[in-house]
This record gives sequence, C-alpha cells and structure tokens, in this order.
Amino acid sequence: MKQYLRQLPPVHELQKDRRFEAIRQAYDLTNEQLTRFTQHAVNDLREELLSGRLNLDGTNKVVSELVFESAAKRAGEWKEDRLARVINGTGTVLHTNLGRSRLSLEAAQHVTRVARNYSNLEYHTAQGKRGSRHDIIEDLLKESTGAEAAMVVNNNAAAVFLILSALAKNREVIVSRGQLVEIGGSFRVSSIMEESGAKLVEVGTTNKTHLVDFEHAISKETAMIMKVHTSNFMIIGFTETVETEALVDLKNKHEGLLFYEDLGSGALYDFKKHGIGDEPLVKEVLESGVDIVSFSGDKLLGGPQAGIIVGRKAIIDQLKKHQLARVLRVDKMTLAALEETLKTYVAGGNAILEIPTIRDITRSLGSIKQQAEDFIQDVQSRTTAYKIDLKESTSQIGGGTMPGVELPTYVAAITHLRFSSQELSQNLRGCSPAIVTRIQDNQVYIDFRTIEEQEMQLLTDSFAEIAQTK
Repeated sequence: MKQYLRQLPPVHELQKDRRFEAIRQAYDLTNEQLTRFTQHAVNDLREELLSGRLNLDGTNKVVSELVFESAAKRAGEWKEDRLARVINGTGTVLHTNLGRSRLSLEAAQHVTRVARNYSNLEYHTAQGKRGSRHDIIEDLLKESTGAEAAMVVNNNAAAVFLILSALAKNREVIVSRGQLVEIGGSFRVSSIMEESGAKLVEVGTTNKTHLVDFEHAISKETAMIMKVHTSNFMIIGFTETVETEALVDLKNKHEGLLFYEDLGSGALYDFKKHGIGDEPLVKEVLESGVDIVSFSGDKLLGGPQAGIIVGRKAIIDQLKKHQLARVLRVDKMTLAALEETLKTYVAGGNAILEIPTIRDITRSLGSIKQQAEDFIQDVQSRTTAYKIDLKESTSQIGGGTMPGVELPTYVAAITHLRFSSQELSQNLRGCSPAIVTRIQDNQVYIDFRTIEEQEMQLLTDSFAEIAQTK
C-alpha cells in the first residue's frame, strides 16, 4: 500500500500532464475547475488506499491513470444537468417526485418566448406606465372559474398561508378534525394555520363532523369557516361530513363570517364525465356561495407550480394589498405557463386534450395497449435478453389527487435473463434520459399511460443498450 501512496503525484505535476489538458478541453473546463476535481480525486484515492478499500496489488494499475479517470468522471458529472429530463414509466400521471404536471407545447413555447425577451410583466405598454403582474392572467382565471376576481402565488400552501394571515390573524378559524390533512414532507394544515397567526378551532371527530358542531363553535372571535378538500386520502366506513352548501347557509346567517374552501387539486375539467373520481369543479364550488377558493396549478389544472386564489373581488383586493403578496408572488415564467394553460381551457372543446395531464388521465385503454405492444415487438426484435409479458394493471393519478381512484392500464412486465428486477431498474435509471419504473412481482413494469410517443425510440434504444451490458 505504501508504494502506491508514494506514487500519488502532487497536483502541480498532474497539471503538466498532457492528459490534464485533454480532459480540460474535452469537458470545456477552466484550469481552476479541473485542478479542483483533480485534487478531490487524489484525496479520495489516498483515503481508499489508507482504509484498505482499494487494493492495487496484482492489477498493474498506474496510480496517475486512476487519478485522471476519477477527475474525468467528476468533470462529466459536473457538466450534466442537475435538473434533468426523465422518462416516467410508472404510470403515475402527477408524480410529485418527477415534477407533477408536464406543460403543453404551447405553454412551454410561451415560457421560452417570455424568458428570452423583455416583457410587460409590470408595465402597461398602451399607457406607458407601471402595471401589476396580478392583471396578466386574472381575466383568464375569472372566465374559466366564474370568479369575481383572482390572483396567483407560488403554491397552494402559500395561498392558504396568505389567506389565513390576511383574513384571520389573531382570530378563530373553524375546521373539521377530519380535514386537518398533512401533505408531503410532514407539511400540515394545522401548522400553516399556527404560523399564519390564525387560531385553530377543531370541531367534530376524525370520521364524523356535523353541522351542529360548526354552529356551536361560532363565536364573536370567529373570522372564518374553512373546509379542506381531502384530496390526498380517504376515510371510508362510518363517516359523515358537512356539505359545502350547508356551510354556505350557516355562513350567511352570521354577518362578516367568511367561508374559505381549500380545494387542493382544483379541477377546471370535469373528469366525472369519464367516470373518473368525483372531484368538484372550481366553478361549481364558487357558484354554491363559497367566498374564496384556493387550489394548485400543477395538479389537475395541468400547469406550472402555483397557488391560485379565486373568489369575491373585495377579498381578493385585500389579499393583493397584503405585504405577503409580494413575498409569495410568482415570476414571469410561471405566469407565461399559466396564461397558455388557461387559454386552452377558455378555448374549450378538444383543445383541452392538448394539456398532457388531461390527456394522460383520460387516455383510452386501447391506445395504451397498442403502445405497449409496439414496445414489446420492437425490443424483442432487437434482443433476446428479456422476457416481456403484456399485462393488465392500474395507474394512479398521484400528486395527492383523487385518492382511491385507479385507472385501468396495460404494462410491459419485463424480466432480464441475467439482471434482477432491482438491477434492471437501477440500470434504467442510469440511462440518458433516466427511465423510472415500478417493480411488481419481481418484474420491472413499464406503464405506457405516461410514455409519450416521441419517447418510444429512446425507451427501446435504452433497453437494447442494457442488453449488451456485460
């Protein structure tokens, strides 16, 4: 081991080696960047030798070669995108870990146009004076939801925080215990309420809440009744909840009392007509008399991450003037993506199917099956390294949306003749772009509900390349 440690050259000598310059040019690095990678490579190699994790006896390995191999690997990893495209073979349409909604082509193109140029983000071109970013898409939100007014913040949790801070700070907000949800990352509605300064008043029990529970809880300190749509879980069995209409009637009996509904997912498209779930439409909730509604932009809407707030004009105007509105505001690219997405809804008809989220959730079983069959035929014509079966399965909508709803689908159930399902899944994640799958019954499942047609060639090429791996 000591002889190899003595072979570790100092970094200033490695910098003079022709291989140093070759790597620098190959990866378009500065001298300082590659020097840093080389120093890390030397340090790591020294540590591996000292710890005994690396034994070079009988390998004929030259230490300097190992250093440059490691430095080149680091350089390659440095040049790779941190936020990178992946192919979603899980079948989960709104996969939170994979970025939830994909934008429509029109929305993505509009984001590019706005990002690459100056824009009228806060400027009235006709009047030649300062404008407000709140105005950019408010008319589209009003038209698509039927609201008197609307605004956008950076996500729905921010929307909840702003509404409670601006409208109920140091006052009471009544919520059913069965609706105190926790979303991803241990993020709880009750915690948001506490941070906002609102005083949480819990009523009912986990599984049953009655109208009388709300009636008894109302006091002179009550600012708001809040209803949270339980979009990320289901309680079944002996249950009872208070319908929106009943809470609206109760609110109307008390002057100054507000009724706020956090819809979470927020649907502008009626999935019920396809027999998919029972998600309420934002427009229907507002028509029932709710004062203010919030929902996400990157769930069932199919747009970018955003928290959308719609409702009575007097309330929205109050929220726009609150100091938190600036803290929580969205940028020009989010507004651009939302604009094009909402224009598609306003256009109506088949145009809505241009939104990938809507299209994937409502895809026909026949089209998914055909795509899976094409994949199987293509892979098996190129290699004999896999056993692939066409199987019926189910997809999830995901993103904490429509819990319990399962969409019938077809998957390619794949077994590699040499690799285990875990090894094959890992190899697929190592492809470019990475392919994310699910494992079931010791097989790798590719669900074609979430595979784009233009991704098919990349998918089959990756399987063919893995088949050649030693």
